[in-house]
Amino acid sequence: MTTAPRNILFLMTDQHRVDTLGAYGNPLARTPVLDELARTGTRFDRWYTPTAICTPARASLLTGQAPFRHKLLANQERNVGYSEDLPDGTFTFPQALRANGYNCGLVGKWHAGTRKQPADYGLDGVHLPGWHNPVDHPDYLSYLESRGLPPYRISDHVRGTLPNGGPGNLLAARLHQPVEATFEYYLATRTIEMLQRYAADGKPFFTALHFFGPHLPYIVPDEYFDLVDPSTVELPKSIAETFEGKPPVQRNYSAHWTFDTMPLEVTRKLIAVYWGYVTLIDQQLGRVLTAMDDLGLREDTSVFFTCDHGEFTGSHRLHDKGPAMYEDIYRTPGLIRVPGAPAGQVRDEFVSLTDCTATILDLAGIPSTATVDSRSLLPLVQGGSPDWAPDVVSEFHGHHFPYPQRMLRERRYKLIVNPDSTNELYDLELDPDELHNAYDLPELAGVRARLLHRLYTLLRDRGDNFHHWMASMYDVGSLHHDPTLSGLDDASYAP
Repeated sequence: MTTAPRNILFLMTDQHRVDTLGAYGNPLARTPVLDELARTGTRFDRWYTPTAICTPARASLLTGQAPFRHKLLANQERNVGYSEDLPDGTFTFPQALRANGYNCGLVGKWHAGTRKQPADYGLDGVHLPGWHNPVDHPDYLSYLESRGLPPYRISDHVRGTLPNGGPGNLLAARLHQPVEATFEYYLATRTIEMLQRYAADGKPFFTALHFFGPHLPYIVPDEYFDLVDPSTVELPKSIAETFEGKPPVQRNYSAHWTFDTMPLEVTRKLIAVYWGYVTLIDQQLGRVLTAMDDLGLREDTSVFFTCDHGEFTGSHRLHDKGPAMYEDIYRTPGLIRVPGAPAGQVRDEFVSLTDCTATILDLAGIPSTATVDSRSLLPLVQGGSPDWAPDVVSEFHGHHFPYPQRMLRERRYKLIVNPDSTNELYDLELDPDELHNAYDLPELAGVRARLLHRLYTLLRDRGDNFHHWMASMYDVGSLHHDPTLSGLDDASYAP
């Protein structure tokens, strides 16, 4: 379906909690730009990442494929033996846009491969490698020098103590630079310059701005480091996590992120600084959107805002992300504004970051048959009522070490299959903070069986071989294949 607006502005953050935005109900949030985008566009309340890890999620956005299919399964920095680049010949949407006359550019975080760079997929722009603000990059240093701005310098480091006694990962720090010198301001400036070039060229364009933040460590100037009074911060209820009845890996990750070595006052401060970081980014997004309007592009440009995954920020006594499929890191913000579509919509269908791929192609009038795990969101943005799946599947493959997980999320319940450990089942209506693993409760036996069968069927039908483990370990109903893969056993499945 081809629509009138031809340009696309794709705004993306990294490791961004949905509850940091006023539009998603945070009364203390200072995010007027994103709140206005929600007011004038569509807010998705059940928007999920295909996997809560940067590189695989970004590869899913590029390809419209689930991680198990594109096979880029881990971040390069903590790689556990998986591939580090998409296979040659893999379909990506920027190449399809280029082939159909689009200018395509990316400003900011790439983190979707090691050897292959944005230019290999048809994206203009300076390549900024790495997982966090590359403050030693020549283009950023040139930006500072040309404007007489001071270099990067930090103090007030916030970190805990590792189990082996060493210093924990840096979680936050005070940045001694003016706002104009921050990496976020620099990225917004380069995006405005790209919009100006593309507007002058006259061809339709896709411009992506990918911030490296608010991923930890939260490194921001004074006015954002001290913007939010920590005493006003309400700690997440899951701070009461005991890990009883949970996979042991979660307790290990809590120790890795040094949560119990820091007082709760530090957690409040970390959350406050994280919110300040979100405000810094919101203001830079405002600069970009104002520039788009000043260039006369508003009525011809669709705007997306989302992120790759969420962040714990103390929830479940964790930081960062990892092998724990809680809402904190799997449910993310998702906003889309298409000129001419209804304003102020709130959609509660289960959608995925991966659906952006087909949506982008749909806006450009390009068939999306190669995006096998992606479905265009335009019918929802345009106010329609199409048939839609009642649930969403996510997956995880490891970070620091291999750790396969699969998740099925429906409106009330969530099932997580952990082959090495106990499975998890949460009643999100009675236990929205996911503190109580209800997997073994007798009264939920029927729910457990139904979800196991549904997840097994979805994985089998999409070709995710994780379903073989489920076929032998759980009652998933009648099998329609030989689970031994021998081709010789017709007694174990329904022909």
